[in-house]
This record gives sequence, structure tokens and C-alpha cells, in this order.
Amino acid sequence: MSRHELRFRQVHLDFHTSPAIPGIGKAFDKKLWQERLQMAHIDSITCFSCCHHGYSYHPTQVGVMHPGLDFDLLRAQIDAYHEINVKVPIYITAGVNNMVAEREPGWRELNFEGRYVGWQPSPVLPGFKSLCFNSPYMDYLCSLIEEAARLFPDADGMFFDIISQNQCCCPWCMRDMKKAGFDPRCEEDRKRFSDQVLANYMKRSCEAARSVNPQMPVLHNAGHYLGPGYKHMAQYFSHLELESLPTGGWGYDHYPLMAAFCRSQELDYLGMTGKFHTTWGEFGGFKSANALRYECCAMLAQGSKCSVGDQLHPAGMLDESTCRLIGEAYADVERKEPWCSGVSGCAEVAILSNVGINGFKPENERVEIGVSRLLLESHIPFDRLDSWADFSRYKVLILADDLRCDEVLLEKVKKFLAGGGKVILSGTSLFKKDCDELAYDLPVEAGELDMQIPNYIKVADEFAPDNVNTPFVMYRPSVRINVSGGKSLGKIYEPYFTRNYEHFCSHQHTPNKPEDSGYDAGVMSDNILYFAHPVFTLYAVGGAVVLKQFVMNAVTAFIGRENLQIITDLPSQGRVSLLEQKEEKRYIFHALYAVASLRGMASDSFMPGIRGTAPVEVIEDLTPVYNVNFEVNVEKAVTGAKLVPENKELPFTCENGKVKFVLEKLQCHQMVELSY
Repeated sequence: MSRHELRFRQVHLDFHTSPAIPGIGKAFDKKLWQERLQMAHIDSITCFSCCHHGYSYHPTQVGVMHPGLDFDLLRAQIDAYHEINVKVPIYITAGVNNMVAEREPGWRELNFEGRYVGWQPSPVLPGFKSLCFNSPYMDYLCSLIEEAARLFPDADGMFFDIISQNQCCCPWCMRDMKKAGFDPRCEEDRKRFSDQVLANYMKRSCEAARSVNPQMPVLHNAGHYLGPGYKHMAQYFSHLELESLPTGGWGYDHYPLMAAFCRSQELDYLGMTGKFHTTWGEFGGFKSANALRYECCAMLAQGSKCSVGDQLHPAGMLDESTCRLIGEAYADVERKEPWCSGVSGCAEVAILSNVGINGFKPENERVEIGVSRLLLESHIPFDRLDSWADFSRYKVLILADDLRCDEVLLEKVKKFLAGGGKVILSGTSLFKKDCDELAYDLPVEAGELDMQIPNYIKVADEFAPDNVNTPFVMYRPSVRINVSGGKSLGKIYEPYFTRNYEHFCSHQHTPNKPEDSGYDAGVMSDNILYFAHPVFTLYAVGGAVVLKQFVMNAVTAFIGRENLQIITDLPSQGRVSLLEQKEEKRYIFHALYAVASLRGMASDSFMPGIRGTAPVEVIEDLTPVYNVNFEVNVEKAVTGAKLVPENKELPFTCENGKVKFVLEKLQCHQMVELSY
């Protein structure tokens, strides 16, 4: 397929509707729907063929039409939207389907303990039920998809949801694991088999979707399968939709990390937030208009298109308040689109993905969160790579905490170093994959982990945090190293003892001994910067400003402040990015600023079966900042600068590739066109 270009202003219109609700779609009015889509500035909307409850929203011979529906709602939606040039991808549930699960319990996923897999631990609690893609359910699903392809050949794509295959031990998986030579008692074998099942699902569902129209766009909403380490799955995607609702538990720093990987791929992509105060399925929940505006602008700044999640009322009426809310954000997006299409990234720093190399595990994800937060808060643009990527376009590569390279990847990193690149290491990433031998040419002697926890760092004066010249605490082990060349980052101090029942001190942990341990906190050579602690994990879990200042002081000295791509006095809550529109011969610089505050608290719900509450990151006010200075390092000679979409000339200076300008006022989002 040729590259599928997405539109900028999509809505994902959930419609998971209980069979116990009557009058489905009774309030549908074509003219009113068209008016409200135009009010919301929507140019693409995903509508439902089949929902998690298992019911179809059109006549079907394969599935079951919703018992409360008496007309073809999906056809009515498609026809109404196409009349006003709005695209309509259609939605089909895949990984969960309660109607099927209740009729065919033998098709459900079973975990290793022999219990059904689902969204609730008990059959007496409300929730959706997971189905196995290796069972006869797969035949049913493909028939459902093929029927939708025949009924709606004019659909603008197919969106398949909840795409995962757990370590299923249902009779079908047990049989086929044994046939394929896998041992179902071995977790690694179960994982490998589930990956094979998932790949088969991808292939068969794509074939079904394209059985009528070979060019039908297909999206599998597949969580981490959209990220590093799954290049072999890319052939089954026409584009990417990155689900990341900041208020639904993802937070505001999740999407930049996801997008940092997508920029290096060949597929178009969009970010998916929600209009809800919390997350999916919240009827009558509204986030602030300022938050939604910021979230959409943040997507544009990452080089992506936008999608906002909503949920249609069973009566079939688009909510006017929701349309006005979305319209405020999407009117802003519409004005900015000419400077946001056909962009490519310009980042000079890249993270080598722990998730992509070591697998999708919480500890690997946590490392990358720490790296990305440090870079975002320090205004350093970055990309996220897996082992297949081309490293040569970057100047700095980060291998964080426990990312050890196998022989093939290690040779690739060494080639990057030999070509003039710089590498940042931390924790055990300085070792070879299968043994504790140095993998890189570093002027250190390295030994075992220092298990005196916590230990402390007294940072060398050159890299010291503001106003801190005494040892500060580190809550993870460090590698014991002795520096024999280059620059030491500081000294390790050990506690008098590790806290236990035999000896402890004070409320939390034991203080450091007055004298240092003799070991170093890290080393900087010409082309390698190494931290002895897993500093990125530590920042992810603790967020200590003193740690950030130490790490980023060392990183800045290592790269050279004069070589940083962006230098600014924007506060750390601000975000920056630099993209390029090569056809238009211009860079687009994005600056964002908003402060999210934590609201609410963790609490049980008042009614059993309803989701409880949790603290939510909320953006309510878009407070401006004034007279913010920027210095942007670019390759091409800039000849003009202006604020867009305002089309207002911006005073600037340009010398040796450094473009300097001042934003007199930054409120939420500002783009600067730097033409060359």
C-alpha cells in the first residue's frame, strides 16, 4: 500500500452499549449531526460496526444486531458524514466480545492458573471478557470483518481494538503449543507462542479487511506493539493511532515518548486523547477547554495528527457541549495545519529503547520514562530508536541503566562511536550482554554492584547541583568503579550500614560515613559519559531536582553547551520541538507552556462495580510567560522568521547556524516559522 495520509482533526466515537438499553439511535438526525460535526471542526470520525458488548450497529448475518436498534445506524452515519467531506473509519472490537464470550465460553482466554482472562476477576462483577485469537473465535471475527468490508466498502478504514494475546492456556493453545514444540509449563515458550498467535491474527484480520478493497486502511489498537521492537508487525498497519489520555492515567509526558519513536517510522500517525475528565466510558465527564487545546497543540508539536475520544449516548445524539469543547481545540488546530503537514524530525539526540531491546516490562518502560522526562524538562529534542534504526543521523545516543547490547548491536554502537558520535551510559549498560566485562573503551576499572543501600554522591564541583556540595542520597545500587582517566563525576559515600531489624537509624535510612568509599560516581571521556547509578530509573521513580541538575550538568558539559540544539530560559514545565517542512524549505519551531496540577484522590467508588477515583493531572489555566529567550541550532542558513499562523514577522539574529529570538508572550502554544 502507498502511505496512508491521516487528517488532522479526528474523533474516536466510542459506542459500547449494553443490550439492556432500548431506543438505540432514536435521536439520530442527519442534519443536526452534520451541523455539530462542523461546529466541532471534525474532519474524520470513527464509528462503530461492533462494540465490546458484542453487538453490531447495522443488520448482520454473522453477528447479532443490537436488540435496541431497528435501522442501519452505521450506514446512516457514513452517508451523513461523507456528504460534508468527513472521513469515516469503522470500529470492530476484536480482543473482547461479551456476547460471544457468554455464548462460547470455550473461546475465552485462560491464564496459566486456569482462570478466565478479563477486565474483572469475578464473573459476578461487571466487565468485558477476553477471547483467544487461537480459538475458533478467530474464524468468527474474520467473518465479521469480511461482512463489514462487503457492507461498507466506502468506509475510510477499519479500527480493530484490544489487540493482545496473553499467555493463554485454553485447550486450543495447549494443543497447538505442543504441536509446535513449545512447553506450556515454560513462561518464555508461552510468550513466544502468543507472539505467533498475534502475528497470525494480524495477517488474517488484514486479509479480511481488504477482501473487498485492497487499499482499505487498517489500524490495530495494540498498545506496546505500536512501539519499538515490533518492526515485523509494521506491515499490518496502514498508520498509527497512539492512545494516550493524559487524565486517564497516562500523564502528560507519555505521548512525547510514544511519538519520539513514530517520527523515525514510515507511517503517518496521530495522538489520541479524550474529552473526558478521566478516561473512557465516562458519560457526562468534561475536561477543561484549555487542557484539550494544550493536548492537541502538543500533538502537533510532536509531528502528529490529532484524535479526541468521545462516547455517543445510546439515543444517538452528538452532545452539543462536547462538540463545542472539541471545536475550541480543533479550530486552533485547523488554523495551524499548513505548518504541521509533511514534517520530519530534527532531533540530534536519540534514546535506544530499553523496551524495544529488553521487552515490554514495567522496569524497562520506567527507565525510558526517566530519560524522556529529563530531556523534556531540559528542552532537548529526542527520538526513540530500536535496534533496527539508523544511528548515523544522530550526534548522541543514550543507552540507559541496564541496556546491555548483544554482539550485533554492540558493533553497531561502536561504529556510531567511531563515526564521531557520543554515547551516554548508566548503571550496568557499560557491560557486555552476558557477562560483567566492559563493553566499551572507558578509563575505568569496574567491579560488582555496591549493595550498601542507599548510598550517596558528592558530585565533582564542575557538575554540582545548585547550592548542594555535600553528599546526596541515591536509592539504587551503583557499579563500583575506579576512574583512571577522563573526568570523574564525583565520589560515592556509603552508609554506616544497611537498615535492618538488627541496626537502623532514624525514620528512613542510615546516613553516610564522613569519608568517601574510594569509588567514583561516573566518568566522562571524549565520547562516552557514564553514570555509575541507574540515574534514569531513579529520576523516574523519585523526581529529585538535585539528581536532574547533576545529570543534566554532566550531559550539557559532555555535549557542549554551544552544541545543544535548543537553549532557552523557558521553565521546566515548558516543552519545545523542532520539525522541518523540507518541501516548503522551512523549520517549524514549537514552544508550549502549561502547568498541570494534581487534583482528586484515590478512593473507592460509592457504588460497587463503578470505577473508583484516582488523582488526575489537570490543566485548568493557561498562564502566559513573557520574554522567553530561544537559541536554536540549525543546519541550514535561516533567512526569515515569523510567528505562525499569525503571519507576524519576528526579529531574529542568525550567526554560525544559531538562530536567536525572543517570544514576548507564550501562552499555551506558539509556532515559529524559520525559512531558509
